[in-house]
Amino acid sequence: MSDQPPVAIRVLLVDDEPMVRSGLAAIIGTTDDIVVVGEAADGEEALARIEADAPDVVLLDIRMPGEDGVAVTRRIVTLDEPPAVLILTTWDSDAVTLQAIGAGAAGFLLKTDAGLDILEGIRAVAAGRGALSQSPVQAVLSAAARSDTMARSQARDAVRTLSPREREAIVALSGPGNLDEVAARMFVAKSTLKSHMESAQRKLGVSSRHELAVIAARAGLV
Repeated sequence: MSDQPPVAIRVLLVDDEPMVRSGLAAIIGTTDDIVVVGEAADGEEALARIEADAPDVVLLDIRMPGEDGVAVTRRIVTLDEPPAVLILTTWDSDAVTLQAIGAGAAGFLLKTDAGLDILEGIRAVAAGRGALSQSPVQAVLSAAARSDTMARSQARDAVRTLSPREREAIVALSGPGNLDEVAARMFVAKSTLKSHMESAQRKLGVSSRHELAVIAARAGLV
């Protein structure tokens, strides 16, 4: 039996600038494992295209007519089978990064990042991992930890509802690696880690690994 070619990652480009979409499409066109299945100029069009094109990843700008990328991300993650959202923007700001992650984005890259970095970001979020521009994970977590006293107090109260293993899990998930790698570091099965993660998400009222990391940082766990 002949080997089947890998299924390409399906990407939807969302940006109000046609030249930006054209440039991104050209970058993606250099690969065999990623394909552009649609384009949109604003949030409403993006939601319609998600339904029509079933992308695996939405490459989404922050600044657009109508709803911004953060608001659109919040709507995307409530879909029955949401694609991963990878924010791509010119804004290099801890605050914007945290807003995007808090809304449920799987990653945050800058338009000034190299094409290879954008491609690797698409692959990472499609595989269930995070992607941050130039890997500023510590900067993002530090920004979360520096957030106002009320947010830190609320985070500390929230993590008290977690079991010791759930707290251990969200600390481990705040670090690098996919679920297999994190589970290996914790010496637990991937299914056990997923169970702890999903239980922590339910208790804390969040829906992504990145939001867990932000709460962990605010609570002083990482």
